[in-house]
Amino acid sequence: MRWGTAAVVAAAAVGATAAGAAVLVIGRRASERMVRPAPAVQESAPVVVRGLAPGRVTFTRGPASLRPGRWAVEWADGGHAVVEEVLHGDERGVTRRLVRADRGTLAPGTEVRFTPRVHLGDPSEALGLAFADTAADGELGALPAWRLHGKRGTWVILVHGPEADRQQTLPVLPVLDRLGLPALAVTYRGDRGAPDSPDGLSHFGETEWRDVESAVRLALDSGAGKVILYGWSLGATMVLQTAARSVWSHAVRGLILDSPVLDLPASARRDAARAGFRGVAAELGALAAEGRTGVDLADFARLAEGADLRVPTLVLHSPEDRVASFGTVEKLAAARRDVVSLQPFPGADHATLWNTAPDRYTELLRRWLTPLL
Repeated sequence: MRWGTAAVVAAAAVGATAAGAAVLVIGRRASERMVRPAPAVQESAPVVVRGLAPGRVTFTRGPASLRPGRWAVEWADGGHAVVEEVLHGDERGVTRRLVRADRGTLAPGTEVRFTPRVHLGDPSEALGLAFADTAADGELGALPAWRLHGKRGTWVILVHGPEADRQQTLPVLPVLDRLGLPALAVTYRGDRGAPDSPDGLSHFGETEWRDVESAVRLALDSGAGKVILYGWSLGATMVLQTAARSVWSHAVRGLILDSPVLDLPASARRDAARAGFRGVAAELGALAAEGRTGVDLADFARLAEGADLRVPTLVLHSPEDRVASFGTVEKLAAARRDVVSLQPFPGADHATLWNTAPDRYTELLRRWLTPLL
C-alpha cells in the first residue's frame, strides 16, 4: 500500500466529521521526535545506590542494574561514574565493579540512571588521544569534525546517530588508534555547531548524506587514499546512501553499520511508539513525517535490499532492537553473503552494542579491519 493511500485509510480509522483535523494534529505531534531529533542519552528507570566498597558499588535490583557490559551511571548535579560486570546479584541488590567516579560524589542513597555515555568530552579529555578540530566544507556551511591522525592511507569516517553527537564515536577510537587508522568523527546539518537544514527538520538521511560526502572529500583532499564509512543508527543509513550515491564512492573501501535503520517506515512507526503514540497514531506520525519532510520513506527499500553494496560490509545489530528491525538486516545479510558479515549482539538496545559487550565489539572491529589495512 502506498503511503498516500495509507493516509486515507488511517484518516478513516479516526472517524467522525473532524477526522481531518484530528489526523493533522495527531500526526504532527507523533512525528515531532522523528523530524526534530534532539541529542539525548538513552536512560533507564532510576535505581538507588545501596552501598560502596573499594572497586565496587551495589545498586537496588532492576533491569538496568543487571545489564551486562560497561555503562555509565549519572545523577543530579552532573554526577558521572562508570561500572562494568556484575559481581553479585540477589533480591537485595546488584553489585558491580566500579571503574571510576569522575564527576560528583557517589554515595549510598544516591538515585542514579544507567546510560551508554561512558566517555564524555572530546578524544583528548575522554581518552587521552591527540586530535585536531577541523571542518568539512558542506553545501550549507562548515561541518565541525574531530580529526585523529594515523599512519595508514585508509581513513575511517564516523557518523553518529540522530539522537546522539560525536561522543557516540568515542568508544571505538582506541582500536582505530592502535591500528594506525586516521579518523574523522563528523557532524551533519542540524548538529550543534553545524548549519541547520533549510526547513529545520531531519530528512532521514536523504539530504544529510551529502554532509557525509563532504567529509569524504575532506579526507581525500587531506591525503586519504581510501575511506571506511562507519555509522550508527540513521548515521548508518547515511553511510549506505553515501556509498551508493557519492561521486567519490570509488574511494570507499568498506562499511561498518551499527544498528542500521533499513526499514524506514517501520522505524518511523516504532519511533512514534517510543514517544507514546501507538496504533493508528503511530501510523499517522510516520505519514506526517513524510508529509513534513517531503521524503517518501518507502524509497529507501533499495538500501535494505543491498543492491548497491560493492565493498565489504560489517553489520552489528541486536535481535532485540526496538527501533531498527533485526529481520531486515538478516534479509540483507542473506541476500548479500558475498560482502555482508552480520554479527548479532543479543540483549542489547538500539545503538548500545558496545556497552553490552565492549571486549567482543572491539575485537570484532580489530579482526574485520585488519585485512583492509
